[in-house]
Amino acid sequence: MSPYQPPLKLSDRQRRLRYAGRKVLYAAVVAALLGGLVLADRAGFFGRRDDPDLEKYGGKTFTVVKVVDGDTLDIGIPDGQYTHTRIRFWGIDAPETHDPRKPGFVGFFGPEASEFVHRLTLHETVRIEMEPDKATRDKYHRLLAWIYLADGRLLNQMMVEQGYAYADPRFPHHLAKEFKHLQAAAMNAHLGLWVNGPPKDIPDYYASGHYKLPTK
Repeated sequence: MSPYQPPLKLSDRQRRLRYAGRKVLYAAVVAALLGGLVLADRAGFFGRRDDPDLEKYGGKTFTVVKVVDGDTLDIGIPDGQYTHTRIRFWGIDAPETHDPRKPGFVGFFGPEASEFVHRLTLHETVRIEMEPDKATRDKYHRLLAWIYLADGRLLNQMMVEQGYAYADPRFPHHLAKEFKHLQAAAMNAHLGLWVNGPPKDIPDYYASGHYKLPTK
């Protein structure tokens, strides 16, 4: 058994250094915890994310300067390096008017859908609303939004209701159930792109059976 060793007596300088070291370590731990909490808050773990898009666009009105197709348009406000902000409509998927992977391809009812949006929005003022607690951008960095016309009508909803677009089931949103019923009604009434039943070029997510077309 080792003989008893009395604790070493620290000098005043050694005590000061040890105390300073503990303070530095404590400060580093606190900083790391605070940094983690900030990141978690921005990621949405404690509620709605601190996203600058929400303040810049949410609930505000803008002029439509370009209609790209039946579910995409540009509004007259800069977005980073771009002079305008490109918006992808939430909750819908309009037939394509062109596809870079398929030269010459035009989706059935795509031009009609594009013309419908063009007629209602080009050079008109629209109100932009964001989907609660969801990402504000898609993978192409387009702003994801609900488009309200000057008379208060929701264009995204009109597109599905009148058969100009598909209800897109891939990304959950607060109107998903309503859009499902609106699409079923448009199908049953043979409106727009449903005039002859489901088109041959129906989107892959429906054609594959991964998502079923609503029947009622």
